[in-house]
Amino acid sequence: MSNWTEVVELEAIPSMGSRVVETGEIQIAVFRTADNKVFAIKNACPHKGGPLSEGIVHGTSVTCPLHNWKIDLASGEALGPDEGCANVFPAKVENGQVFVDFLIV
Repeated sequence: MSNWTEVVELEAIPSMGSRVVETGEIQIAVFRTADNKVFAIKNACPHKGGPLSEGIVHGTSVTCPLHNWKIDLASGEALGPDEGCANVFPAKVENGQVFVDFLIV
């Protein structure tokens, strides 16, 4: 079962940037890559909770602005020797609108 919710226009997210979406008590960072792929991830680094939405996007990963942890946007996994994982949410684009599935199975 899915719970797709329209959250933002694709064009409102800068290329290689993000927008923050509030849902209940969780902030979700919605990222747009250089090739217009979208990813949705909890806006908190698994290391110290840094705001991933303020990090630098490169390829399909983001670097946390606090301690330079690199997080894979598709899996939420920390890359390299670091360990930890951030919650990810399915995201898609339809007719220029970004949708996120907030249902966590």
